[in-house]
Amino acid sequence: MLSPDKIKRINELSKKSKTIGLSIEEAKEQTQLRKEYLESFRSSMRDTIEHVKVIDPEGNDVTPGKVKDARNKKYLN
Repeated sequence: MLSPDKIKRINELSKKSKTIGLSIEEAKEQTQLRKEYLESFRSSMRDTIEHVKVIDPEGNDVTPGKVKDARNKKYLN
C-alpha cells in the first residue's frame, strides 16, 4: 500500500496540474508516483482475487478454474 504522504502528494500535483500547470520535474514526479500507485493497486487486487472463494447457494465451491490455477501456481513456486 502506498503511504498517505505519497497519496497526498499525488493529489497535490493533480490539483496543481489542473490549475497552474506543472514544471518538468513535477510532471516526472507525478508520473513516478502514479506508477507506484498503480503497481500497489494491481498487487493488492491480484492478491484479493487469488484469495476469493466462490460458493453457490447449495454450498458448493464454484471458484473459477483460472483463479484456482493462479492460486496453485503462486504456492507451488
